[in-house]
Amino acid sequence: MYIPPAFRDDDKECLRATIRAALLANFVTVTAEGPLATPLPLFLDESEGEHGVIYGHLAKANPQCRVPPLGDGLAIFMGPDAYVTPAWYATKRETGKVVPTWNYVAVHAYGPVEFFEEAGRLLDVVNRLTDHHEGERASPWAVSDAPPDFVQAQLRGIVGLRMPITRLEGKRKMSQNRNAADRAGVAAGLAASERASDRDVAALIPK
Repeated sequence: MYIPPAFRDDDKECLRATIRAALLANFVTVTAEGPLATPLPLFLDESEGEHGVIYGHLAKANPQCRVPPLGDGLAIFMGPDAYVTPAWYATKRETGKVVPTWNYVAVHAYGPVEFFEEAGRLLDVVNRLTDHHEGERASPWAVSDAPPDFVQAQLRGIVGLRMPITRLEGKRKMSQNRNAADRAGVAAGLAASERASDRDVAALIPK
């Protein structure tokens, strides 16, 4: 990922927070047949290794889990993002020398990819992934709510994914390259938006 120095995020806790908050990631592998990518819900086990381990699962019919990766896999996690109009810049009124841009948070996690089909490991991943997304619901659904034979049949249709993270890259592009007046204009414009992600970005723009 191209990261100009002003936008680099090396704060491990911030990077992990973005991973935890992402509801859907993009999992990418390079293969002899070309690049393959799948949108996947993934979760981070922070207790394993220096940077943690990414877990998830793919449909067994997905070719990505059958074609051996060449080198590391890549999981892409996106945080809040927002379009930034030049109309919000004080510089527009002063010189007119401005262009549109996009503010966003992104984390790229790299590591060796392991695919597995053991029923016990698959059930553990499915349980943990379900608990991760159901945990805040008033009446959370659990895998154990479904009939055991149905669950076992579903497990036979998926392949587990394990990726120990060996490298993390973080980018937090929040108008840091603009002057204080421009940043204030962007923050005010986004804060007034009806789009929740815009308001989330507004809160991240430095004063």
